[in-house]
Amino acid sequence: MKVYTKTGDKGTTALFGGTRVPKHHIRIESYGTVDELNSYIGLLRDQDMDPRSKEILAHIQNKLFTVGAILATPPEKELLKNGKERLNISKISEEEIELLEKEMDVMNERLPPMTHFVLPGGHPTVSHCHVARCVCRRAERLATHLHEVEPTDERVIKYLNRLSDYLFVLARKLSLDLKADEVKWIPEKF
Repeated sequence: MKVYTKTGDKGTTALFGGTRVPKHHIRIESYGTVDELNSYIGLLRDQDMDPRSKEILAHIQNKLFTVGAILATPPEKELLKNGKERLNISKISEEEIELLEKEMDVMNERLPPMTHFVLPGGHPTVSHCHVARCVCRRAERLATHLHEVEPTDERVIKYLNRLSDYLFVLARKLSLDLKADEVKWIPEKF
């Protein structure tokens, strides 16, 4: 199978189901940003950290492929002519969202309470986590925009929202594990 097809040479690409749209279409921006997020999470997972965090991040990467597939499928193409779903894969479930919540609860038990906003940084691994969190927030913003234009599975938006929270808590946990300074943001007063 060749990687290059030349079908996008004029600035369009095909969605699942064959519909062609401009490469700057909100649907492409949405799942493209999820792909970018997946790459950042891969970079984060390549850092030195505990095995459980690596395991959860690998699980998240797999789920992000599911999210991308859902976002790449326009509503009118979700069902095949025979009535079966085009995407013959497990979707994002409430259990996937609950997994992120449970992982955050476990990490939060060890963390000092937050009294201020935290400046991203302190260690390269923590910084990678914060970059992934920001890309996740962008993916969420784009998915909500897409949802306004063409409704999509609301669990995708919920999952991305919870994932950005998870990445924030993970960044704090990594700061603690790596003995990195967690710098509080204290605004200057006039």
